Amino acid sequence: MMPCPMRLRPYLTLLRHNPAFARLFVAQLISFGGDWFATVAILGLALELTGSAGVVALLLVMQEGAFALASPFAGVLADRLDRRRLLVAADLLRVPVALSLLLVHDAGTLWIAALATAVLSVGAAAFEPTSSASLPNLVDDADLPAANVLLGASWGTMLAVGAALGGVVVVLAGREAAFVINAASFGLSALLIVGIRRPFREAAPATGHAANRGGLGGSLGAIGHVVGYAREHRTLAVLLLSKTTFGVGGGVIVMLAVFGDSVLGGGDAGIGILFAARGLGALIGPFLARSVVDLSDRGLVLGIGASFGVFAVSYALLPLMPILPLAAVCAFTAHLGGGAQWTLSTYGLQRAAPDAIRGRVFSLDYGLVGVSMAVSTLLVGYLADRNSPSVAVWAMVALAGTAAVVWLAFARPIWRRPASGEG
Repeated sequence: MMPCPMRLRPYLTLLRHNPAFARLFVAQLISFGGDWFATVAILGLALELTGSAGVVALLLVMQEGAFALASPFAGVLADRLDRRRLLVAADLLRVPVALSLLLVHDAGTLWIAALATAVLSVGAAAFEPTSSASLPNLVDDADLPAANVLLGASWGTMLAVGAALGGVVVVLAGREAAFVINAASFGLSALLIVGIRRPFREAAPATGHAANRGGLGGSLGAIGHVVGYAREHRTLAVLLLSKTTFGVGGGVIVMLAVFGDSVLGGGDAGIGILFAARGLGALIGPFLARSVVDLSDRGLVLGIGASFGVFAVSYALLPLMPILPLAAVCAFTAHLGGGAQWTLSTYGLQRAAPDAIRGRVFSLDYGLVGVSMAVSTLLVGYLADRNSPSVAVWAMVALAGTAAVVWLAFARPIWRRPASGEG
């Protein structure tokens, strides 16, 4: 259920009294909203032109794969360059790319959508880890949990609103309108971020954590430094693998488009409804997690483990739903878990990682989940084209459950600690 007004007060206070964070929050709301307008339109167009779940999966693989490949470079940039300028540049460079989707009209030009999707993901690979790495410098320590909840909820909010409105806009005004709105959202986001005056990083990097320089070798060496740090800090390693574990079964999200469009007969509007339900769950999940989960290391791990269970059970029930509203309930509850685990793991990493390597930590975090999501998405597309949609969903649920059990085993030294034990 939605948080009550009294529980919303700390979040509203944070937005009123911290204009730097408020600008970043609104910028991400706008940008995410545009993304989901475009996503609904692209997925609907791909299904209309090809009728293949595999093609939809391939588009999402282009998205996740490009994000993962760009992440090692983006993390070094986030630790070396001015983070504000990097965020603005990532937004502005995506404007013309988003507009290129207007050129997609038939199966012969669908490659433009695939290429544009990949390039937009490169921009996201620069933006999202940089934003997460900057957040502890834009808010006070006491406000960091609330700030993470709001940013986590911003993704869910605009998935819910953007996906729902995106479906409506596509039906009423055409897919071209959705593509233009997406391009405009990047420009507005950049304008808001330009006005942030609070520093995006600490005054000086900590000794021994400077970003490596120099091309691919330097980028991979910098990521190697983070891996070495994680090997010595179990909590950081466990949290780094949280989103990746989620991504192992996360390709099942492709099936929301298939069920919404074909299985339940909703077309683009059906896709929008299921993605909106997903977003509503991702919106409420962070607030719910913040209110019930102990934010100690042990509490974070147990909360993430419970989130995995909610996600898997909900998707296991999806194929049994005979009508679109019931399928939407499954999507909603699944992503209560998804939104909760994303916010909990992000907060834990911000707390565990030194500022001087935080950009690389988050680029590795997002890059790993990008790889796991890409592989998972390819797999579910393959399964869906050769089996029934229900079989594809249940196979991915089994995979997700297995990955979660392995992750919990790796995290055992943390969740076995006494409730007061930290470090």
